[in-house]
Amino acid sequence: MRHGFLIAAPHSGSGKTTIARGLMALFTLKGYRVQPFKCGPDYIDTKFHAAVCGRASINLDTFMATPEHVRELFERYGEDADVCVVEGMMGLFDGYDRDKGSSAEIARVLDLPVILVVDAKSAAYSMAALISGFVNFRKDVRISGVIFNRVGSARHFAMLQQVCDDMGIECFGYLPKKAELEQGSRYLGLDFSEKPENKLLIDLLEQNVQWQRLLELTSNDKPVCPQPCKRCERTGRTLIARNDESFSFIYQENIDRFAEVSFFDPEHDVPRLDDVALLYLPGGYPEKHLDALVQAEATRKAIKDYADRGGHIIAECGGMMYLCERIITDVGEFPMCGVLPYNITARKIDRKLSLGYRCFTLDGKEYRGHEFHYTQFLGETPQSATQVYNAKGEPVPTPVIHYKNVWASYTHLYEISL
Repeated sequence: MRHGFLIAAPHSGSGKTTIARGLMALFTLKGYRVQPFKCGPDYIDTKFHAAVCGRASINLDTFMATPEHVRELFERYGEDADVCVVEGMMGLFDGYDRDKGSSAEIARVLDLPVILVVDAKSAAYSMAALISGFVNFRKDVRISGVIFNRVGSARHFAMLQQVCDDMGIECFGYLPKKAELEQGSRYLGLDFSEKPENKLLIDLLEQNVQWQRLLELTSNDKPVCPQPCKRCERTGRTLIARNDESFSFIYQENIDRFAEVSFFDPEHDVPRLDDVALLYLPGGYPEKHLDALVQAEATRKAIKDYADRGGHIIAECGGMMYLCERIITDVGEFPMCGVLPYNITARKIDRKLSLGYRCFTLDGKEYRGHEFHYTQFLGETPQSATQVYNAKGEPVPTPVIHYKNVWASYTHLYEISL
Protein backbone atom coordinates (compact mmCIF):
# COMPACT_ATOMS: atom_id res chain seq x y z
CA MET A 1 0.00 0.00 0.00
CA ARG A 2 1.45 3.37 -1.01
CA HIS A 3 0.68 6.56 0.87
CA GLY A 4 0.91 10.08 -0.50
CA PHE A 5 0.05 13.58 0.65
CA LEU A 6 1.02 17.23 0.25
CA ILE A 7 2.07 19.38 3.20
CA ALA A 8 0.91 22.97 2.80
CA ALA A 9 0.30 26.03 4.96
CA PRO A 10 -1.68 29.28 4.94
CA HIS A 11 1.53 31.29 4.44
CA SER A 12 5.31 31.06 4.34
CA GLY A 13 7.08 30.68 7.66
CA SER A 14 4.42 28.38 9.12
CA GLY A 15 6.81 25.45 9.55
CA LYS A 16 6.17 23.39 6.40
CA THR A 17 9.80 22.44 5.92
CA THR A 18 10.34 21.56 9.57
CA ILE A 19 7.28 19.30 9.74
CA ALA A 20 7.85 17.83 6.27
CA ARG A 21 11.47 17.03 7.12
CA GLY A 22 10.45 15.64 10.49
CA LEU A 23 7.76 13.35 9.09
CA MET A 24 10.11 12.15 6.35
CA ALA A 25 12.74 11.34 8.98
CA LEU A 26 10.19 9.64 11.25
CA PHE A 27 8.77 7.47 8.46
CA THR A 28 12.29 6.55 7.32
CA LEU A 29 13.22 5.60 10.88
CA LYS A 30 10.11 3.37 11.02
CA GLY A 31 11.35 1.48 7.96
CA TYR A 32 9.27 3.10 5.23
CA ARG A 33 10.80 3.99 1.89
CA VAL A 34 10.07 7.70 1.62
CA GLN A 35 10.18 9.62 -1.66
CA PRO A 36 10.32 13.39 -1.12
CA PHE A 37 9.02 16.03 -3.51
CA LYS A 38 8.96 19.83 -3.45
CA CYS A 39 6.45 22.15 -5.12
CA GLY A 40 8.01 24.92 -7.15
CA PRO A 41 11.57 25.69 -8.22
CA ASP A 42 13.17 25.62 -4.75
CA TYR A 43 16.66 24.06 -4.62
CA ILE A 44 17.19 24.46 -0.88
CA ASP A 45 14.33 22.64 0.85
CA THR A 46 15.07 19.62 -1.32
CA LYS A 47 18.50 19.33 0.35
CA PHE A 48 16.86 18.89 3.76
CA HIS A 49 14.57 16.22 2.27
CA ALA A 50 17.43 14.26 0.70
CA ALA A 51 19.45 14.37 3.91
CA VAL A 52 16.79 12.49 5.89
CA CYS A 53 15.34 10.25 3.16
CA GLY A 54 18.57 9.11 1.54
CA ARG A 55 17.17 9.79 -1.95
CA ALA A 56 16.90 12.87 -4.13
CA SER A 57 13.91 15.16 -3.70
CA ILE A 58 12.12 15.98 -6.94
CA ASN A 59 10.71 19.39 -7.88
CA LEU A 60 7.12 19.53 -9.16
CA ASP A 61 6.32 22.75 -10.98
CA THR A 62 3.41 23.53 -13.31
CA PHE A 63 5.00 26.64 -14.81
CA MET A 64 8.26 24.98 -15.81
CA ALA A 65 6.61 21.69 -16.79
CA THR A 66 3.25 20.46 -18.05
CA PRO A 67 0.72 18.74 -15.74
CA GLU A 68 1.40 15.51 -17.65
CA HIS A 69 5.11 15.80 -16.92
CA VAL A 70 4.43 16.51 -13.23
CA ARG A 71 2.29 13.37 -13.01
CA GLU A 72 4.97 11.35 -14.78
CA LEU A 73 7.64 12.60 -12.36
CA PHE A 74 5.52 11.71 -9.35
CA GLU A 75 4.84 8.21 -10.65
CA ARG A 76 8.38 7.48 -11.83
CA TYR A 77 10.26 8.64 -8.75
CA GLY A 78 7.62 7.35 -6.33
CA GLU A 79 7.16 3.97 -7.98
CA ASP A 80 9.15 2.00 -5.39
CA ALA A 81 8.27 4.19 -2.38
CA ASP A 82 5.98 3.37 0.53
CA VAL A 83 5.27 7.03 1.29
CA CYS A 84 5.39 10.01 -1.07
CA VAL A 85 5.62 13.31 0.78
CA VAL A 86 5.23 16.54 -1.19
CA GLU A 87 6.20 19.77 0.52
CA GLY A 88 4.29 22.79 -0.74
CA MET A 89 5.59 26.32 -1.27
CA MET A 90 4.48 29.66 0.19
CA GLY A 91 0.78 29.62 1.06
CA LEU A 92 -1.43 26.84 -0.29
CA PHE A 93 -3.06 28.98 -2.98
CA ASP A 94 -0.11 31.27 -3.77
CA GLY A 95 0.96 30.98 -7.41
CA TYR A 96 2.57 33.09 -10.11
CA ASP A 97 -0.89 34.23 -11.28
CA ARG A 98 -3.49 33.87 -8.52
CA ASP A 99 -3.39 30.10 -7.80
CA LYS A 100 -1.73 29.06 -11.08
CA GLY A 101 1.43 27.16 -10.24
CA SER A 102 0.49 26.93 -6.57
CA SER A 103 0.69 24.01 -4.18
CA ALA A 104 -3.08 23.70 -4.56
CA GLU A 105 -2.66 23.20 -8.30
CA ILE A 106 -0.07 20.45 -7.69
CA ALA A 107 -2.51 18.77 -5.28
CA ARG A 108 -5.24 18.88 -7.94
CA VAL A 109 -2.93 17.62 -10.71
CA LEU A 110 -1.83 14.67 -8.57
CA ASP A 111 -5.17 14.19 -6.77
CA LEU A 112 -3.34 14.32 -3.43
CA PRO A 113 -4.86 15.05 -0.01
CA VAL A 114 -3.45 18.12 1.75
CA ILE A 115 -2.17 18.25 5.32
CA LEU A 116 -2.40 21.87 6.47
CA VAL A 117 0.38 23.09 8.78
CA VAL A 118 -0.97 25.98 10.83
CA ASP A 119 1.19 28.30 12.93
CA ALA A 120 -0.85 28.55 16.13
CA LYS A 121 1.45 30.91 18.02
CA SER A 122 -0.57 33.44 20.07
CA ALA A 123 -3.92 32.22 18.74
CA ALA A 124 -6.69 29.85 19.81
CA TYR A 125 -10.30 29.84 18.61
CA SER A 126 -9.55 32.42 15.92
CA MET A 127 -8.00 29.49 14.11
CA ALA A 128 -11.56 28.34 13.35
CA ALA A 129 -12.10 31.15 10.87
CA LEU A 130 -8.75 30.53 9.19
CA ILE A 131 -9.19 26.76 8.90
CA SER A 132 -12.80 27.10 7.73
CA GLY A 133 -11.68 29.45 4.99
CA PHE A 134 -9.01 27.11 3.69
CA VAL A 135 -11.19 23.99 3.87
CA ASN A 136 -14.12 25.59 2.07
CA PHE A 137 -12.37 27.89 -0.39
CA ARG A 138 -11.88 25.32 -3.17
CA LYS A 139 -13.80 22.05 -3.11
CA ASP A 140 -11.40 20.50 -5.63
CA VAL A 141 -8.61 20.69 -3.03
CA ARG A 142 -8.99 18.00 -0.34
CA ILE A 143 -7.68 19.09 3.04
CA SER A 144 -7.52 15.88 5.04
CA GLY A 145 -6.35 17.32 8.33
CA VAL A 146 -4.32 19.82 10.30
CA ILE A 147 -1.01 19.78 12.18
CA PHE A 148 -0.50 22.77 14.45
CA ASN A 149 2.95 24.29 14.87
CA ARG A 150 4.51 26.40 17.65
CA VAL A 151 1.94 25.28 20.22
CA GLY A 152 2.62 26.76 23.64
CA SER A 153 1.30 24.07 25.99
CA ALA A 154 -0.98 21.03 26.33
CA ARG A 155 -3.80 23.41 27.34
CA HIS A 156 -3.17 25.46 24.20
CA PHE A 157 -3.39 22.33 22.07
CA ALA A 158 -6.66 21.29 23.76
CA MET A 159 -8.19 24.58 22.61
CA LEU A 160 -6.89 24.04 19.07
CA GLN A 161 -8.24 20.50 19.03
CA GLN A 162 -11.63 21.92 19.93
CA VAL A 163 -11.38 24.13 16.85
CA CYS A 164 -10.92 21.08 14.64
CA ASP A 165 -13.78 19.25 16.34
CA ASP A 166 -16.12 22.18 15.67
CA MET A 167 -14.91 22.48 12.05
CA GLY A 168 -15.26 18.74 11.43
CA ILE A 169 -11.64 18.45 10.30
CA GLU A 170 -9.12 15.83 11.44
CA CYS A 171 -6.49 17.08 13.90
CA PHE A 172 -3.33 15.00 13.49
CA GLY A 173 -1.52 16.68 16.37
CA TYR A 174 1.01 19.39 16.95
CA LEU A 175 4.61 20.43 17.27
CA PRO A 176 5.43 22.46 20.39
CA LYS A 177 7.27 25.74 20.24
CA LYS A 178 11.00 24.99 20.64
CA ALA A 179 13.86 27.34 19.84
CA GLU A 180 16.04 24.34 18.95
CA LEU A 181 13.76 23.57 16.00
CA GLU A 182 14.15 26.97 14.36
CA GLN A 183 16.27 26.77 11.21
CA GLY A 184 18.60 29.64 10.39
CA SER A 185 18.21 31.53 7.12
CA ARG A 186 20.26 33.67 4.78
CA TYR A 187 19.55 35.79 1.75
CA LEU A 188 18.45 33.01 -0.64
CA GLY A 189 16.46 30.96 1.88
CA LEU A 190 17.09 28.52 4.70
CA ASP A 191 20.75 28.02 5.61
CA PHE A 192 21.44 24.47 4.45
CA SER A 193 25.03 24.71 5.67
CA GLU A 194 23.63 24.34 9.20
CA LYS A 195 22.85 20.84 10.40
CA PRO A 196 19.27 20.92 11.73
CA GLU A 197 18.18 19.11 14.87
CA ASN A 198 16.56 15.86 13.77
CA LYS A 199 16.42 13.64 16.86
CA LEU A 200 14.43 16.13 18.94
CA LEU A 201 12.13 16.83 16.01
CA ILE A 202 11.47 13.12 15.41
CA ASP A 203 10.81 12.50 19.10
CA LEU A 204 8.37 15.42 19.35
CA LEU A 205 6.46 14.36 16.24
CA GLU A 206 6.25 10.75 17.39
CA GLN A 207 4.91 11.88 20.76
CA ASN A 208 2.48 14.53 19.54
CA VAL A 209 1.36 13.60 16.01
CA GLN A 210 -0.91 10.68 15.09
CA TRP A 211 1.31 9.66 12.22
CA GLN A 212 -0.27 6.20 11.83
CA ARG A 213 -3.68 7.85 11.43
CA LEU A 214 -2.18 10.27 8.91
CA LEU A 215 -0.90 7.38 6.81
CA GLU A 216 -4.23 5.56 7.15
CA LEU A 217 -6.12 8.53 5.69
CA THR A 218 -3.65 9.15 2.85
CA SER A 219 -3.29 5.67 1.34
CA ASN A 220 -3.81 5.36 -2.39
CA ASP A 221 -2.33 2.87 -4.83
CA LYS A 222 -4.01 4.39 -7.88
CA PRO A 223 -1.33 5.55 -10.37
CA VAL A 224 -1.52 9.22 -11.34
CA CYS A 225 0.17 8.58 -14.69
CA PRO A 226 -0.92 5.22 -16.17
CA GLN A 227 1.19 5.76 -19.31
CA PRO A 228 4.59 7.30 -18.44
CA CYS A 229 5.88 9.96 -20.81
CA LYS A 230 8.88 9.23 -23.01
CA ARG A 231 11.98 11.09 -21.83
CA CYS A 232 14.56 12.57 -24.18
CA GLU A 233 18.11 11.97 -23.02
CA ARG A 234 21.03 14.14 -24.02
CA THR A 235 23.74 11.98 -25.55
CA GLY A 236 27.48 12.29 -25.01
CA ARG A 237 29.41 12.80 -21.80
CA THR A 238 28.20 15.63 -19.57
CA LEU A 239 30.49 16.99 -16.88
CA ILE A 240 28.71 18.81 -14.04
CA ALA A 241 30.22 21.12 -11.44
CA ARG A 242 28.85 20.03 -8.08
CA ASN A 243 29.73 20.45 -4.41
CA ASP A 244 28.03 21.30 -1.13
CA GLU A 245 27.47 25.02 -1.73
CA SER A 246 29.19 26.96 -4.51
CA PHE A 247 27.71 24.72 -7.25
CA SER A 248 24.75 22.99 -5.67
CA PHE A 249 21.48 24.20 -7.22
CA ILE A 250 20.70 21.31 -9.55
CA TYR A 251 17.39 19.65 -10.43
CA GLN A 252 17.65 15.87 -10.16
CA GLU A 253 15.47 15.53 -13.24
CA ASN A 254 18.02 17.54 -15.24
CA ILE A 255 20.79 15.17 -14.14
CA ASP A 256 18.69 12.13 -15.04
CA ARG A 257 18.15 13.44 -18.58
CA PHE A 258 21.85 13.08 -19.40
CA ALA A 259 22.88 9.73 -20.82
CA GLU A 260 26.40 9.84 -19.34
CA VAL A 261 27.21 12.05 -16.35
CA SER A 262 30.25 12.72 -14.21
CA PHE A 263 30.94 15.40 -11.61
CA PHE A 264 33.80 17.58 -10.43
CA ASP A 265 34.32 20.15 -7.69
CA PRO A 266 35.69 23.45 -9.08
CA GLU A 267 37.15 24.29 -5.66
CA HIS A 268 39.49 21.27 -5.73
CA ASP A 269 39.40 19.31 -9.02
CA VAL A 270 41.00 20.07 -12.38
CA PRO A 271 38.51 18.72 -14.94
CA ARG A 272 39.44 16.53 -17.89
CA LEU A 273 37.53 18.16 -20.75
CA ASP A 274 38.91 16.46 -23.89
CA ASP A 275 35.95 14.11 -24.38
CA VAL A 276 33.22 16.26 -22.81
CA ALA A 277 30.15 17.01 -24.93
CA LEU A 278 28.73 19.47 -22.39
CA LEU A 279 30.13 21.26 -19.35
CA TYR A 280 27.27 22.25 -17.04
CA LEU A 281 27.93 24.94 -14.41
CA PRO A 282 24.83 25.25 -12.21
CA GLY A 283 24.13 27.90 -9.59
CA GLY A 284 24.89 27.99 -5.91
CA TYR A 285 26.87 30.27 -3.61
CA PRO A 286 30.21 30.90 -5.40
CA GLU A 287 30.42 34.30 -3.70
CA LYS A 288 30.79 32.51 -0.35
CA HIS A 289 33.75 30.39 -1.52
CA LEU A 290 35.79 32.86 -3.55
CA ASP A 291 39.14 32.15 -1.89
CA ALA A 292 38.92 28.46 -2.80
CA LEU A 293 37.78 29.21 -6.36
CA VAL A 294 40.61 31.69 -6.88
CA GLN A 295 43.20 29.26 -5.53
CA ALA A 296 42.01 26.60 -8.00
CA GLU A 297 43.71 28.48 -10.84
CA ALA A 298 44.32 25.39 -12.98
CA THR A 299 40.60 24.63 -12.94
CA ARG A 300 39.69 28.14 -14.07
CA LYS A 301 42.28 28.01 -16.86
CA ALA A 302 41.05 24.60 -18.07
CA ILE A 303 37.49 25.90 -18.31
CA LYS A 304 38.55 29.07 -20.16
CA ASP A 305 40.63 27.07 -22.63
CA TYR A 306 37.69 24.70 -23.20
CA ALA A 307 35.34 27.63 -23.88
CA ASP A 308 37.78 29.45 -26.16
CA ARG A 309 38.28 26.38 -28.36
CA GLY A 310 34.53 25.99 -28.81
CA GLY A 311 33.56 23.71 -25.94
CA HIS A 312 29.86 23.56 -25.15
CA ILE A 313 29.01 25.16 -21.78
CA ILE A 314 25.73 25.96 -20.07
CA ALA A 315 26.15 28.21 -17.03
CA GLU A 316 23.32 29.28 -14.72
CA CYS A 317 23.39 32.10 -12.16
CA GLY A 318 26.37 31.22 -9.92
CA GLY A 319 27.86 29.24 -12.80
CA MET A 320 27.58 32.31 -15.03
CA MET A 321 29.21 34.44 -12.31
CA TYR A 322 32.09 31.95 -12.25
CA LEU A 323 32.63 32.41 -16.01
CA CYS A 324 32.93 36.20 -15.72
CA GLU A 325 36.13 38.24 -15.31
CA ARG A 326 35.74 38.78 -11.57
CA ILE A 327 33.37 38.86 -8.64
CA ILE A 328 33.57 41.96 -6.48
CA THR A 329 32.63 41.87 -2.78
CA ASP A 330 32.98 44.23 0.17
CA VAL A 331 36.40 42.74 0.90
CA GLY A 332 37.92 42.86 -2.57
CA GLU A 333 37.98 41.66 -6.19
CA PHE A 334 38.33 37.97 -7.03
CA PRO A 335 39.37 36.76 -10.51
CA MET A 336 37.17 34.07 -12.03
CA CYS A 337 37.45 32.18 -15.33
CA GLY A 338 37.46 35.21 -17.64
CA VAL A 339 35.37 33.52 -20.34
CA LEU A 340 32.79 36.32 -20.29
CA PRO A 341 34.04 39.96 -20.25
CA TYR A 342 31.84 41.09 -17.35
CA ASN A 343 32.18 41.82 -13.67
CA ILE A 344 29.68 40.75 -11.02
CA THR A 345 29.11 42.73 -7.84
CA ALA A 346 28.14 40.97 -4.63
CA ARG A 347 28.68 44.10 -2.50
CA LYS A 348 25.93 44.76 0.01
CA ILE A 349 25.37 48.25 -1.35
CA ASP A 350 24.69 46.80 -4.83
CA ARG A 351 22.34 44.01 -3.75
CA LYS A 352 19.03 43.99 -5.59
CA LEU A 353 16.54 41.14 -5.50
CA SER A 354 15.71 39.59 -8.86
CA LEU A 355 13.09 36.89 -8.41
CA GLY A 356 10.57 35.08 -10.53
CA TYR A 357 9.84 32.61 -13.29
CA ARG A 358 11.49 33.22 -16.64
CA CYS A 359 10.91 32.05 -20.20
CA PHE A 360 12.54 32.77 -23.54
CA THR A 361 12.69 31.35 -27.06
CA LEU A 362 15.77 30.36 -29.05
CA ASP A 363 15.69 28.77 -32.50
CA GLY A 364 11.97 28.17 -32.17
CA LYS A 365 12.22 26.31 -28.84
CA GLU A 366 10.85 27.72 -25.60
CA TYR A 367 12.89 27.44 -22.41
CA ARG A 368 11.52 27.88 -18.91
CA GLY A 369 13.15 28.35 -15.54
CA HIS A 370 13.43 30.78 -12.68
CA GLU A 371 15.68 33.54 -11.36
CA PHE A 372 16.57 34.25 -7.73
CA HIS A 373 19.63 36.32 -6.84
CA TYR A 374 20.89 39.52 -5.26
CA THR A 375 24.16 39.92 -7.19
CA GLN A 376 24.22 42.09 -10.31
CA PHE A 377 26.32 42.91 -13.33
CA LEU A 378 28.60 45.81 -12.51
CA GLY A 379 27.91 48.55 -15.00
CA GLU A 380 25.88 48.10 -18.15
CA THR A 381 23.82 44.90 -18.52
CA PRO A 382 25.20 42.64 -21.28
CA GLN A 383 23.37 42.41 -24.58
CA SER A 384 20.97 39.48 -24.65
CA ALA A 385 20.69 36.87 -27.40
CA THR A 386 16.90 36.90 -26.91
CA GLN A 387 14.20 38.69 -24.96
CA VAL A 388 13.40 37.10 -21.60
CA TYR A 389 9.89 37.26 -20.10
CA ASN A 390 8.33 36.64 -16.70
CA ALA A 391 5.43 34.29 -15.96
CA LYS A 392 2.87 36.88 -17.08
CA GLY A 393 4.59 37.44 -20.42
CA GLU A 394 6.12 40.77 -19.44
CA PRO A 395 9.68 41.53 -20.65
CA VAL A 396 12.43 41.52 -18.01
CA PRO A 397 16.04 42.74 -18.36
CA THR A 398 17.65 39.36 -17.62
CA PRO A 399 20.15 38.69 -20.43
CA VAL A 400 20.91 35.38 -22.11
CA ILE A 401 24.59 35.58 -23.02
CA HIS A 402 25.97 33.71 -26.04
CA TYR A 403 29.72 33.39 -26.67
CA LYS A 404 30.94 30.75 -29.16
CA ASN A 405 29.29 27.57 -27.73
CA VAL A 406 28.72 29.07 -24.29
CA TRP A 407 25.21 29.90 -23.07
CA ALA A 408 24.97 31.73 -19.76
CA SER A 409 22.26 33.50 -17.81
CA TYR A 410 20.95 34.25 -14.34
CA THR A 411 18.03 31.97 -15.27
CA HIS A 412 18.09 28.46 -13.81
CA LEU A 413 16.74 26.27 -16.61
CA TYR A 414 14.47 23.34 -15.88
CA GLU A 415 15.29 21.40 -19.05
CA ILE A 416 18.92 21.59 -20.18
CA SER A 417 18.84 21.37 -23.96
CA LEU A 418 20.62 24.47 -25.30
